[in-house]
Amino acid sequence: MSTIVVVEDESAIAELISINLRHAGHEVTIAATAEQAQREIDAMLPDLVVLDWMLPGQSGLSLARQWRGAARTRELPIIMLTARSEEADKVAGLDAGADDYLAKPFSTNELMARIRAVLRRKAPEALDEVVEVAGLRLDPSTRRISCGERELKMGPTEFRLLHFLMTHPERVHSRSQLLDRVWGDHVFIEERTVDVHVKRLREALAPGDKSWMIETVRGAGYRLTQQAGVTTA
Repeated sequence: MSTIVVVEDESAIAELISINLRHAGHEVTIAATAEQAQREIDAMLPDLVVLDWMLPGQSGLSLARQWRGAARTRELPIIMLTARSEEADKVAGLDAGADDYLAKPFSTNELMARIRAVLRRKAPEALDEVVEVAGLRLDPSTRRISCGERELKMGPTEFRLLHFLMTHPERVHSRSQLLDRVWGDHVFIEERTVDVHVKRLREALAPGDKSWMIETVRGAGYRLTQQAGVTTA
């Protein structure tokens, strides 16, 4: 599950994209202007941006150049989605820093495939692969977590945190590392935010008797353990 910002001023297209992304399990924010998009990026760096070229005020092209020129957003994955379909436009978009370029009218299936491809390049782990550790099963494609026959419920941030820990079991991660890998960017987030979400994650795992899996390593951070009987703090 990834966080995606869709920057598109045509509401019907923005809604179509967001519905398909949410159906695929992603968290989606829609921005209709470059100014609104910048506010979203300033608040929290997403995993990917779908960016229209022609926007009210500042163009998507100049916005892409701006992001590529800033250290914080230099590696931000960008897919340009625009009615400008000439070869020169595509070259300009890619030169501005877009990772991919898709012209309108577009195939929703093709857009989703390109999004998956760009996300995989950023995080090589298979995004939709089911993960199972110590009887706890997480399915990213359906956003379901289960322990035996019991389905566990949790918020999107706890889901991402658990997904990361389950794909990196037994490794100790500092709060700073978790903010980088789970939140994507922690410029505007305090490290103690991690403690709050770890507490919520344990509470969500409790109905399946799996809260013990989230271990606190004093002075170092957190890890997901596969061995029962570990005392958490």
